[in-house]
Amino acid sequence: MGRRFVTLPWSPLRWANSITKMLNAVYGTTPERFPVNVTLVAKEYSHQRFPDDPITLVKGATLPGFDGALYRAPAAKKGWGIVYNDSIKSAGRINFTLGHEFGHYLIHRLSHPDGIECGDQDMVRWDSDYAQLEQQANEFAVGLLMPLDDFRRQIGPKAKPSLEEIGACAKRYDVSLIAATLRWLQYTERRSVLVVSRDGFILWARSSDRALRTGAYFKTVGRSPIPIPELSLAARPSLLAGANAIEHDENVWFAESCEEIALASDHYDFTLSLLHLGRAVWRNQDDEEPTDDTFDLMQRSLGNPG
Repeated sequence: MGRRFVTLPWSPLRWANSITKMLNAVYGTTPERFPVNVTLVAKEYSHQRFPDDPITLVKGATLPGFDGALYRAPAAKKGWGIVYNDSIKSAGRINFTLGHEFGHYLIHRLSHPDGIECGDQDMVRWDSDYAQLEQQANEFAVGLLMPLDDFRRQIGPKAKPSLEEIGACAKRYDVSLIAATLRWLQYTERRSVLVVSRDGFILWARSSDRALRTGAYFKTVGRSPIPIPELSLAARPSLLAGANAIEHDENVWFAESCEEIALASDHYDFTLSLLHLGRAVWRNQDDEEPTDDTFDLMQRSLGNPG
């Protein structure tokens, strides 16, 4: 009796890597390689790979309560349409939304034949199966728009970048500053932490792997709001108007010294603080291991403007 081989569905990363290799072969290192033209890629790739079920429409429209959506074409037509909320002002957020919906098309259209609407993050039940779909679509969008090999060439894993340097990557890939910073945190060998705050309190935070493993993180889920330190740049708008970097002694952000690079966004009403810590490895073994933080539960934050 012969063996049966089961073909497993492709992961978000495999889809992203496959298309990345194709784009690398077409564009090489020419200036046209980035940012990825998601509209063009989604249409042409889907027509070649799935000629009987392609993406035929990509456009902006009024989507109250939704950032984007993947819709099946009307009964008289074939294919799919990607629609983004045309009230979104950030080009980076629009581009990430397009990548996100393209991910839904590749990964989820067969299991969701009627399409998927991506709700406002404040309205989504992030403990649901829907959250897993959103995370998978985000993983694809990150891999497609910001390939790891190219990002590492822009900022090395040992580098200590400024927000301006990360901002240059955000411009290169046409994504938000937050999205680019989170991508850098995925591979850096530094102990660094991104903190997003508003009205004197931490909204959410994300640590690099090395920072997390050495106890440098903020847990916000299921706890009282965490105030930002009084001596931090984020707490002193007058300093943010000028210099945007400062060296802190221990017991400001953590029980060790760190450098804070901060940027206030009046338009989006939050402050970004990128904290670079030293090489010391320390860990209070009695500390509680962090569970999924607000960012992990609300993965759509990747597409928010920065």
